[in-house]
Amino acid sequence: MIYADQRWIGNHGIGRFARHVLAELDYHPVSITSNPAAPSDSLRLSLALRNLTPGDLFFSPGYNTPLFCPAPFVFAIHDLGHVFCPENSNPIIRLYYATIMKRACRRAAKILTVSEFTKTQIIDWSRVPPEKVINVGCGVDPAYQPQGDVYGMPFSYLLCVSNRKKHKNEFRVVEAFAKAELDDQIHLVFTGEPTAGLMNWAERQHIKSRIDFVGEVPEARLPSLYRGALALIFPSLYEGFGLPVLEAMACGTPVVTSNVTALPELAGDAALLVDPTSIHETSAAMWNVTIDNSVRIRLREKGVARATNFTWQRTCERIRQILDCGG
Repeated sequence: MIYADQRWIGNHGIGRFARHVLAELDYHPVSITSNPAAPSDSLRLSLALRNLTPGDLFFSPGYNTPLFCPAPFVFAIHDLGHVFCPENSNPIIRLYYATIMKRACRRAAKILTVSEFTKTQIIDWSRVPPEKVINVGCGVDPAYQPQGDVYGMPFSYLLCVSNRKKHKNEFRVVEAFAKAELDDQIHLVFTGEPTAGLMNWAERQHIKSRIDFVGEVPEARLPSLYRGALALIFPSLYEGFGLPVLEAMACGTPVVTSNVTALPELAGDAALLVDPTSIHETSAAMWNVTIDNSVRIRLREKGVARATNFTWQRTCERIRQILDCGG
């Protein structure tokens, strides 16, 4: 019998992965309600799984693992941002990764991940055999398509799907937008809520009135937000996958993204790739994708085609095969 941790289901990256994958599995949910991302959860999870047998299997769509478990287990590491982006971490989380997570990597039947970039990082960091780490990818929901309603904005806009974390590179995005010298009627729109630091930076760039925040957007409305944008601007410094890139492409929205971490692997030749530390490159890409209609048409066509290579059905089939074999 497969037991799976349903607590990860939500509207974030791991949450979407969990929702789609678990919907296709015949499993028993784990009887536990604590936060699966808490470092102390490993002990609670172990107690919840104590009655499993060697003939059972535990599966977590996220990075939480039990300290001890009588059954084999499979879990997913979507990225190692807590290791390679220290600003998103703290001493407790770093200790958790260095001890519990590395131990779990050695003990797990299999480790799932979502890109070849992250697979390589996991192997190098944990020192597990390469065959133990399997890239199952991610998918795009069918709701993300070129046809459909458009998010109601009274202006044209470039979109940055982000969350105020430092690795999202938002200060450079704002500066690049200012230096692109686009038409004053074009705005830069961020998901999430503003911070004083980012708004002060926008004011220093003399574009505060052209920066907008739409708060937390329900997933049902995200496709319309992408469709209404002139382009997605996503020059992140670190991504284990980068789902917004695919979502934008599936909606027919041109993409500007980074040439580092998992993003070039994901985007292929269907996006404008920039050095995320270069204000000049990002600014020039913003100008090109906004002004040059031939660039927009090419990226739109290539992006829609590229997104069809990433389906939740394919991801779910890969995971089912792994779990059916007992990991």
